[in-house]
Amino acid sequence: MTKKNKVCPIEVKSSGYRTHASLNAFMKKYSDRILEWYLIYTKDLTKDKDCMRLPVYMVPLLTHMPTGA
Repeated sequence: MTKKNKVCPIEVKSSGYRTHASLNAFMKKYSDRILEWYLIYTKDLTKDKDCMRLPVYMVPLLTHMPTGA
């Protein structure tokens, strides 16, 4: 997904949401091109720095979320 000419990577987790090695590697490699990142998982909505953790049922709303929400 893109916003403001930047990339917003998304990772989907079914369990073990605290580790996301592939997303971390992507963010390290392309850090200058990333605005914020999303983690789709089975828990409640939370935000931590530039990470928005969304429950699966909120995925359809992802494109309507404001930057830095």
